Amino acid sequence: MTSGTGVSGPILFLDAAEGETLHLAALFIAPSGTVPGDIRAGDAAAAPVLLARYRHADIWRARFALPLGGGSYGWQGQVFEVAGFGDGGLRLAYVSCNGEETGDMEREGSERNAMWARLRAAHGEAPFAALLHGGDQVYADEVTEGHPASNDWPEHYPGHPDASELESLRGHLRERFLERYAAIYAAPDVAWLAARVPSLMQWDDHDICDGWGSLPRAATASAVGRALFAAAREAFLLFQAAAAEGDLPPRFADPSGAHLGWSVEAAGVRLYAPDLRSQRGRRQVMGPEGWAMAEQVAHAARQGDGHTFLLSSVPLLGPRLSLLEFAMMAVPHMQKYEDDLRDQWQSRAHRGEWRRMLRLVRDMAEADGHDITAVSGEIHLATRAVMELGGGRVLNQLVASGIAHRPPPVAWARTLGTLACLGESPLQGHPIRIRPLPGQRHRYAAERNWLLLQRIGGSWSARWDLEDSGMTDPLPL
Repeated sequence: MTSGTGVSGPILFLDAAEGETLHLAALFIAPSGTVPGDIRAGDAAAAPVLLARYRHADIWRARFALPLGGGSYGWQGQVFEVAGFGDGGLRLAYVSCNGEETGDMEREGSERNAMWARLRAAHGEAPFAALLHGGDQVYADEVTEGHPASNDWPEHYPGHPDASELESLRGHLRERFLERYAAIYAAPDVAWLAARVPSLMQWDDHDICDGWGSLPRAATASAVGRALFAAAREAFLLFQAAAAEGDLPPRFADPSGAHLGWSVEAAGVRLYAPDLRSQRGRRQVMGPEGWAMAEQVAHAARQGDGHTFLLSSVPLLGPRLSLLEFAMMAVPHMQKYEDDLRDQWQSRAHRGEWRRMLRLVRDMAEADGHDITAVSGEIHLATRAVMELGGGRVLNQLVASGIAHRPPPVAWARTLGTLACLGESPLQGHPIRIRPLPGQRHRYAAERNWLLLQRIGGSWSARWDLEDSGMTDPLPL
């Protein structure tokens, strides 16, 4: 929301859940020279601190605490209720793909944010404890336009730009990222929710640029590529975590930020989001630090009861895309889509890592008293998949994408559905199958959507809100 002083905020983020306390951060985007007022929670006041300066805006953050079970805070004479994590009933919302590759800043607001309005209405009926963002919170593909060093990125870029050109490029990119984040947080329904529901965000390629990590290494390792990644990373920390370099909240596994994986555990639920971008290359999904975190989370999950939700920005379970990847590489004019398939766990280049993650997830699921569900976005369609674990148990994969990105043609969804008929078995004895959503005939729903994760009486279920078809029946997890 925007105050009379032109300040956007508060935008809530969950820093950590420790014991009986929720540690929260409130972000503000303010005109230069404007200082937001204090946050008041109980008898305590939290003064915002300056995180970053832009040409015409300053970024501020106030950290404060509320009880784990929820409470309220005040700012500028308004009171905001926060649901919190209860031991009984619990509702989480999951969204992804909040934008489009071209022209997103010019879209009409009520059309672009129609599903955000639905999400706001759902919170009004029964509040969410957290809002999970599974990647592509912004579509930054156009931020490189308008500067001579990056206008033709990634096809053409200067090999050895001088210091002044690089400094100019960095300034240009920073301001363009700010424009996009500020526009998203100014949307009325997004702003209303952001002030009341703490967010947890995981980035994907469009938060940097289309295909980051699957593009040729010559481009991403160039001076222009490094400047683009640095600007995107700063923007991620500021606008998706209310943080700055060297100042990451406790949920992040690596305080240095070499990778940006995080986890939160509260009230019998664990939320785990590996970073699938910071250390990604054309033949690598995660680096050693990311895999070390994955092993630690898997070990912790095997020791206790509860339910883990693994946020994989690209779907962990999917059809046999390696066949499509091979076919595209054989057709010259289709090779431009190769990076889209290289982005997926199922790519031929990532098969070993895919199996490694599936083994970890399988082992977590086999622990007594512990359940795990994978949740993903990225594909601009809604679907689900199951991997058989044995003994009648399955791993569920839920895909909700996108909240604002318009769906691809129905024919593409049907093509993927046909490909899914082939099945996939990366782990022997654990076949993967794509299944329709409850009440749907086809495996992929070509409608904008968001996902509801709900716990009632100790049992979890999932429901998709589809733009045209409406809310699905619950899927038990």
